[in-house]
Amino acid sequence: MMDEALGYLEERQRRDPTFTYEVIVVDDGSKDQTSKVAFKYCQTHGSDKVRVVTLVKNRGKGGAVKMGVFSSRGERILMADADGATRFADVEKLEKGLEGLRPWPDRMAIACGSRAHLQEESIAQRSYFRTLLMYGFHFLVWFLCVRGVRDTQCGFKLLTREAASRTFSSLHVERWAFDVELLYIAQRLRIPIAEVAVAWTEVEGSKLVPFWSWLQMGKDLLLIRLRYVTGAWRLAPAGKAE
Repeated sequence: MMDEALGYLEERQRRDPTFTYEVIVVDDGSKDQTSKVAFKYCQTHGSDKVRVVTLVKNRGKGGAVKMGVFSSRGERILMADADGATRFADVEKLEKGLEGLRPWPDRMAIACGSRAHLQEESIAQRSYFRTLLMYGFHFLVWFLCVRGVRDTQCGFKLLTREAASRTFSSLHVERWAFDVELLYIAQRLRIPIAEVAVAWTEVEGSKLVPFWSWLQMGKDLLLIRLRYVTGAWRLAPAGKAE
């Protein structure tokens, strides 16, 4: 994924010298060689373009992404999974999605990569049980938290800096359902959201265990709704960031 991303970004910078970028790799307390490999890219591309954030303790995907967001310096912030399942050049589609939302209220907007257009193909390749889990999860997302976004879980999202600051400042969930809370917060703040179809490829080696992970996510969805409705969780005021 890093080779693809950096190759694209370097080529784009050659075409447009005013374009600048940074890549932040967040090592979520892993026991593999993530940090070691990432530091090699720092050496070859420079620490101004590639930075590594290493967490001592595993915080979950949501916690890792949150740390990366608050370590970033750009005007626009892209979330991307390290497995490279989404074609990196499709960031241009997300940028067009953001532009289509103008005028942005308080300079806030979000473009979500989506695999919804691939749903029929993916269903044909899944077992009946996994398909049932998927539909159940989508129903709970729609019923409890987020409406109008068909694919909340795609790990390819582009946010303006202001939108990232407001949403991640209020984020509580640090595991797999954090995407749902992120979009739930965005909708409560009336941040415009575009859903954009992106090229996506199934990558082997996922650490997600279908039944137990989906059960946990279902529990998280219920807790997200209940805690905001009861006032146990509140939206962070404008200007607050960790």
